[in-house]
Amino acid sequence: MKESFYLTSAKTEDLSAATRASIVQVCLTAHQEEDFRNLFTYVPSGGWHFLAYGDEQLVSHALVTTRWLQPEGGAVLKTAYVDAVATLPAYQGRGYGRTLMRQLANEIEQEYAIACLETDRPAFYIPLGWELWRGPLAGRSEQGLISTPEQHGIMVLRLPQTPELDLERGLTIECQPGRIW
Repeated sequence: MKESFYLTSAKTEDLSAATRASIVQVCLTAHQEEDFRNLFTYVPSGGWHFLAYGDEQLVSHALVTTRWLQPEGGAVLKTAYVDAVATLPAYQGRGYGRTLMRQLANEIEQEYAIACLETDRPAFYIPLGWELWRGPLAGRSEQGLISTPEQHGIMVLRLPQTPELDLERGLTIECQPGRIW
């Protein structure tokens, strides 16, 4: 019997308590990181969730929030920052995550100039068109730039509105409470 599969997306404000709990469970199971229990504390509103279902069960998730990247020498870009990408281990390697990320890229391209994420699994994203940023990274704060030389795994996805990029130059992002990248 072939399993049913479908994708959907919703804003954080529109998610039911049951869907929120399912998202947290997928992230906890996939990543084994307890901090995902706080996901909706960090993103109480304003997020855009992409959801993949297999046989009516949530099996894959990704979250987009708006951040602001600035390539060295360029303008500040409205950025689709992708977080909480997770697929249940039993469903990994079956195309759910890839399909979800392709749909995400299609849906964000009109609203954002570029997409960005942090990962320790770049090999998953490279075939989907994501590129590793190779230049220096920093956060922008009211006190100035905060260099993040220890930061690795920052990837960008060029969208139709993305200007020319030199991945060897510097890249900054606005600092948020408790985090830079």
